[in-house]
Amino acid sequence: MTTIYDIAKKTGFSITTVSRALNNYSDVSEKTKKKILDAVEEMGYYPNSIARSLTTKKSWTIGIIFSEDLGIGVKHPFFNAVIEAFKQAVEKYGYDIIFLSKRIGGENKSYVDHAKYRGVDGVAIFSTHFDDEEVNKLIDSPLPSVVFDLHSHKTSVVYSNNQHGSELAVEHLLQLGHRRIAHIHGHFNTFAGQERYKGFMAAMASNNQGIPEDYIVNGHYFSHEGGYRAMQKLLSLQQPPTAVVVSGDIMAIGAINAIQNQGLRVPEDISIIGFDDIEFAKYVTPALTTVKQDMELLGESAAEALLKQINEKSKVYSALTIPVELIVRSSTATVRE
Repeated sequence: MTTIYDIAKKTGFSITTVSRALNNYSDVSEKTKKKILDAVEEMGYYPNSIARSLTTKKSWTIGIIFSEDLGIGVKHPFFNAVIEAFKQAVEKYGYDIIFLSKRIGGENKSYVDHAKYRGVDGVAIFSTHFDDEEVNKLIDSPLPSVVFDLHSHKTSVVYSNNQHGSELAVEHLLQLGHRRIAHIHGHFNTFAGQERYKGFMAAMASNNQGIPEDYIVNGHYFSHEGGYRAMQKLLSLQQPPTAVVVSGDIMAIGAINAIQNQGLRVPEDISIIGFDDIEFAKYVTPALTTVKQDMELLGESAAEALLKQINEKSKVYSALTIPVELIVRSSTATVRE
């Protein structure tokens, strides 16, 4: 069986350096870490978990909390992609992940209690709303944590530049000649819903564009049905918009379906822009113009932030904003008045 001594011999580094690289300590250079991790993968090194726990005082397990109101859980392609990137990143350093619920053995328990029961070294939190009391208790606890898409001054947070994404969408539509631009926003209980709405409003204001009150429609929790119903409201107006910025790709697909079911065409009659760039966005008809979130970088950055806390044995506040970009496909076109 391959041991840490074999890894040290192959790479030429000391056992201490190999150990610190495997634990993602910041004093080991990225070049050194890569060489060691490549050797680990090549030689199939799998340290004994019990021995590691006794030596390092770690469980080598990270908990994942998923608290959302979308109703589709990790089946949502955005969350699925980010969690997979996070999983791959922590696995490189020997960590397993487990999902933590508010139940243990049929009994209701808090997230904090479940994390203590499992003995996890840290927790990654996916929460779509601000007011989950149990999530906030965990954030307030000494346990290392990182949060996706939920702002906090008490732990590390990682999120996309949601406001700028909406600004890019508005600017694209203005360049195409659109002036009657509506917005289907996500629920304001969500950080993403609020931030994308703020970006839309700011971009319209900075370009001196008026927004009729009924051009702002709530798509609720980013579902296909929410986008479909919101678009129906916009289509029922005496003067419907010529373009719509939608706060999520799944909602945008719902909006496209509503338009098509009314006998109208996208983008010839109404242009649509989504947000996320889920894998399916390029395959719908028409292919969806959207704001791309870098899901891989989101997951990797969150892993790095959490492992830093675990290794330094301290709760750290940090906020990392991941850039976004506009992906232009077929669902937007020059306005036809």
